[in-house]
Amino acid sequence: MALPPLAPEPESPAAVDGPTLPDVPSATEPVQRATAAVAGAAAEAAAGVAGAAADSAGRAVAGATQAAAEGTVSAPVAIARGRTAMVVALAGLIGFAAIFAAVRARRSEAIDLALMLRLQRQRRPWLDRLMAAASWPGFPPQSHVIPPAAIAGMWLVRFRTEAAFQTAGWGAAALSTVLKALMNRPRPVAGTDLRVVVAPLGGSSFPSGHVITFVGTYGFMAYLAHTLIRDPALRWAAAGGLVGLVVLVGPSRIYQGHHWPTDVTASYLLGTTYLIVVVTAYRRVKGAQTTTGLGDLHR
Repeated sequence: MALPPLAPEPESPAAVDGPTLPDVPSATEPVQRATAAVAGAAAEAAAGVAGAAADSAGRAVAGATQAAAEGTVSAPVAIARGRTAMVVALAGLIGFAAIFAAVRARRSEAIDLALMLRLQRQRRPWLDRLMAAASWPGFPPQSHVIPPAAIAGMWLVRFRTEAAFQTAGWGAAALSTVLKALMNRPRPVAGTDLRVVVAPLGGSSFPSGHVITFVGTYGFMAYLAHTLIRDPALRWAAAGGLVGLVVLVGPSRIYQGHHWPTDVTASYLLGTTYLIVVVTAYRRVKGAQTTTGLGDLHR
């Protein structure tokens, strides 16, 4: 018996002949191309701006470097100047130590009396007033008011570094107190030829608290006036007046009979050493602030 023929297998859809549909581009491709173009343009523009900024910064740094080089002395000169100041400070300290030893050994009494009498013979009414005016800021209560007021004024106008070092300058008064306790030298006593003006005095005659405090306090004020004030006339008037006060206070202490000449001389020497140390420290701090860009933050 013959088997029936097998039915033909159906053709798969892929084998069906018919027209082929064209490829349709995605609707997001134009947006993607536009975005890529914008990003590329932005990157090029940013690179150009960065390059221009770098060039400008480089020129600014070069200009500032040249200006700093032209406006300042060379490093060896600066070091030499600092060395000179420290030599003066060391000489002042040695001179003070020598006078301190002579006074403690009571080897200066004769010359002290002779010099004091000679200066007091120059008596004039105008000189009396001048010497009294020179000593006045060193007596209480004004001696406890003027320096703190100056320090507070500097702080309020944002000269914070100056205020801090002005406080250090005023600290010379504490140094004087310590040395007075160590020496305990009697003050001059009024006699037939020796004149002593009545005043609120206390403590040892050596050293002169007026002189040391004036050199530290008003000497540093004079330095600030000379270095900070812009107007030349005002700068010289302020600095000159303060220096004049420091110069006159020593003779005024002898003229009024409150201190021996060696008290005053030793106080000038030690006060100058103290002032140089304060000024040197101040200059280093200001230099560091300038280097780090903090130099104008106090204003």
